[in-house]
Amino acid sequence: MTDMQSDYLSCALRQLEALVAIPSPTGFTERVVDYCIGEFAAMGYAPKRTAKGGLTVELGGTGDGLLLSAHVDTLGAMVCGVKPGGALRVAPVGGLRAQNIEAETARVYTRSGRVLEGTFQLENASVHVNSEYDKTQRGFDTIELLLDEKTRSEQQTRALGVAAGDYVAVAPRFAVTQTGYIKSRFLDDKLSAAILLTLVRYWKDTCAAPRRRVHMMFTVFEEVGHGGASIPEDVTEMIAVDMGCVGKGLQCDETMVSICAMDSRGPSHKAVVDGLVDAAQRAGVRYALDVYPHYGSDADAAVCAGHEVRHCVVGPGVYASHGYERAHIEGLANTFDLLRAYLGI
Repeated sequence: MTDMQSDYLSCALRQLEALVAIPSPTGFTERVVDYCIGEFAAMGYAPKRTAKGGLTVELGGTGDGLLLSAHVDTLGAMVCGVKPGGALRVAPVGGLRAQNIEAETARVYTRSGRVLEGTFQLENASVHVNSEYDKTQRGFDTIELLLDEKTRSEQQTRALGVAAGDYVAVAPRFAVTQTGYIKSRFLDDKLSAAILLTLVRYWKDTCAAPRRRVHMMFTVFEEVGHGGASIPEDVTEMIAVDMGCVGKGLQCDETMVSICAMDSRGPSHKAVVDGLVDAAQRAGVRYALDVYPHYGSDADAAVCAGHEVRHCVVGPGVYASHGYERAHIEGLANTFDLLRAYLGI
């Protein structure tokens, strides 16, 4: 275990639980950004809402700007039609997988403000009736959202106020085990957002003075690829604090912080990678240096948008990404301690 103090660890877990409880599929993020703006404001900072609906906040310091970013948008779905029997057809928002949401609870947010609950199910989901149950390929053409309403027709469902374009949020099922594992949907990337909010709390409480000017940014379009396309003007270095990949062929596990040497868009900036590795070693942080095979980040979006910044991605190890994800409090703490060491606070 790292030296992250227990009260800040508890703070990060409280922030995480609060964040994952707020539904925020990409495009439906106003409430979660409101929450984050309130948290920064309560600590005495002046966050600004961006034109796209995210937030930026300048935290102080001098010199060239360093940007720490996280994203608070998540995977989700959108209603795209109503079936003759009254169930909903949905389209994925971001990388949501139909195979991963079968039998999960979800909520539909209608334009009238009404919230309807339902369950994702395979069409004709009763195994005592459907002889093709095992053979059916799971996809968004075979998985439907069955509303918990007395509706048996398209007309009855539409009378509830449901329409194409309504957002659908999957229940997160947040839990922390006695052994320290954190289980929930949307740890990507609300776990790192919670870590950054807690880092600011630590900074404020200790009156620490970082070695450079620091900005934070919470984006709301990362899951569709353009969250970090616009960043503050004085930034010369950007670290996307996102999830660390855990899986076959990689070194990271859920108890570690991952430093990304290269992702699907190409190498991270070597000077930033070297600086992060040096900070991890100085702080005694358990870290992994990995190459991510199928991954893009807000830092990639910033570079591809033409910003002249050095960039890298770090984050707590998260298993089963884009599904029912799993992390560990040690990975949370190692990420917190790495960022604190890198900032020199």
